[in-house]
Formats: sequence, structure tokens, C-alpha cells
Amino acid sequence: MRPMMLRAPLIALAILAAATPALAQPGTGRDSLGADWRQQQGEARQKVKDGSHVPLEKVVDEIRHRTPGRLLDAGIETDGEGRSVYRVRWAAQDGRRIDFLVDASNGSILSGG
Repeated sequence: MRPMMLRAPLIALAILAAATPALAQPGTGRDSLGADWRQQQGEARQKVKDGSHVPLEKVVDEIRHRTPGRLLDAGIETDGEGRSVYRVRWAAQDGRRIDFLVDASNGSILSGG
């Protein structure tokens, strides 16, 4: 392969790497999930163990039953009323992206779909 043909892909790769340094390099301090996501995950796990939260798997199964599709992302947060809710991002089979809010204590779907 000629040297000139190798330069174009390498230059393109260098430009891409320079354009996204914070996303491409680990240890930059950026965390798209939020700084306390590990702590929240541990707390949620403990609440499922002690029975005060339904397992996320059960919530996802219920959403799948109501709205065929696939899970994109899920997390736990506190809503405006101070209760724990699962936020489940869902890709429906018809192409829609739906954000479900589900009461973590009883599994009832509060919004979405």
C-alpha cells in the first residue's frame, strides 16, 4: 500500500480522537450516570432484598408484556414526591422510545406507554 493511502485514514482517526477527548479517554472525571450511581445501585439492591422494592426484572417483564420491544436503559431515582421510582427507557417494536416511570415499592407504572 502506498504511504499516501495510509495517511488519510490516520488523519481522520486523529481528528476524531481530538474532537472527543473527554468521551474517548478514561479517567477524565466525567460520568454520564451521575456521580452517585454506584451508591444508588447498592441501596436499590438492599431494598429489593428486604422486600421494600420490587426487582427491576419484574418491572421490565411487565413493560415487555404491555409494550413489546427491548430495554435500552434503566435506573432508580427519587421523584418529586420523594418516592423511589425506576426510570426505564424502552425501544418499542414500532420504533418509539418510551420513558416509563415505575413505582419501585409496588411495580405500578406511573407514566409512559
